[in-house]
Amino acid sequence: MSARKTAPARPGASRPSARAGAPAPAGGAKAPRSGGAGEIRIVGGLWKRTRLAVADRPGLRPTPDRVRETLFNWLGQDLTGWRCIDAFAGTGALGLEAASRGAAQVVLVESDAALATQLEAVRRKLGAEAVRVQRGDGVAALRALAPGSQHLVLIDPPFSGELFEPALQAAARAIAPDGFIYLEAPAAWADEALLPLGLAIHRHLKAGAVHAHLLRPAAAMPAAAAPADPADPSGAV
Repeated sequence: MSARKTAPARPGASRPSARAGAPAPAGGAKAPRSGGAGEIRIVGGLWKRTRLAVADRPGLRPTPDRVRETLFNWLGQDLTGWRCIDAFAGTGALGLEAASRGAAQVVLVESDAALATQLEAVRRKLGAEAVRVQRGDGVAALRALAPGSQHLVLIDPPFSGELFEPALQAAARAIAPDGFIYLEAPAAWADEALLPLGLAIHRHLKAGAVHAHLLRPAAAMPAAAAPADPADPSGAV
């Protein structure tokens, strides 16, 4: 990814092509069996209803369909020109939802070799030229991004780890002034914990054991209205 220091514009970009027929992964780790723990579907965009295998891997917990649908209702269905990174990709569902809606660049970062191989097979099957699979550490990938270079950062790490704060710190630096961070966590994050990172809650949803947050730079949030002057009976300030 190029090292741009200024916040990116949202250029127009063509919609992703939909080619079928993926070649078998070449060498490296074997992809998890397609049966695995089940499957999910992309819920919107060009690849709507495309099935994604959910491998039986420790800590793998795909974002529920309802939560993904809500997230992209919040963001809007047209992400043409956006640059995005899915830092803990797993099945790739979140990042592929963005690419399905026209994102110009989507990086899927996954530390598990078998899952990364599976993601590459899915990318080839879809003909997803805007998608790049990167095997590695999600926090390190976020830290390597140019400041202000991303329109959307997707953070959904294993709930058992301690990756939330370092991932948010890196993501806060990487997003554009008008960008968004999606955070999926086992508990709600309050503004008091986010403000030191320069972030604020834009939207929040609880679905079962999952708390879904859409965050924005605090500077991009509307200022709170000034309190009325108690000495002025009209309430004007």
